[in-house]
Amino acid sequence: MTRLLLIDDEERFAHALGISLRARDFDVTTAADGATGLRAAADIKPDIVILDLGLPDMDGLEVLRALRAWTAVPVIVLSARHTDATKVAALDAGADDYVTKPFSINEFLARVRAALRRVTAGDAQPVIETEDFTIDLVAKLVTDPEGAVIRLTPTEWGVVEVLVRNQGKLVSQRQLLQEVWGPAYERETNYLRVYLAAVRRKLEPVPSTPRYFLTEPGMGYRFTTVHEPEP
Repeated sequence: MTRLLLIDDEERFAHALGISLRARDFDVTTAADGATGLRAAADIKPDIVILDLGLPDMDGLEVLRALRAWTAVPVIVLSARHTDATKVAALDAGADDYVTKPFSINEFLARVRAALRRVTAGDAQPVIETEDFTIDLVAKLVTDPEGAVIRLTPTEWGVVEVLVRNQGKLVSQRQLLQEVWGPAYERETNYLRVYLAAVRRKLEPVPSTPRYFLTEPGMGYRFTTVHEPEP
């Protein structure tokens, strides 16, 4: 049975759509706000997410970006917003499809099936545990082995998030700069040295000999939980 997470604060609409989906053998979980939806996504690991943009606690695009920090689960935006700018923003933020309300249930189901066919394996785990710290990509928290919060600045968190989301993969200097600072900063490699040093001071047991946040000289950086210190 396909696990589907519906994040929508319109109770009557969510109830009606849930009935239609369950009748077609979907295992439906509903959430009425963004925070609840994000936690449900981490807990149940849905096969697909249906996301409204007009949520009471945060904008749906913010929810979408938070999901994309750790999972490639298909996301279909379901919204009454019809402007091209909104559609483009949602697709650029990582949505797989955009359906405007009202809609045909048959067309909607066809879009769900199409999104599910495009699913690829290998999502990052929302919680990464090491001997020295735990990173929760959903809550955007880093804690030490005793559970105390290790405080990172927003930029430090951005660097950690990109590297952890690509665990085991080389992230080029250009990619890291673009994702954290934006396209205008892709040549500012000095930023990376400064912020990686700060991250290592806070998270590495021996900052001068990193175990987790490794440098590939002249190429980029890599997050790994396989303990191979830099030469």
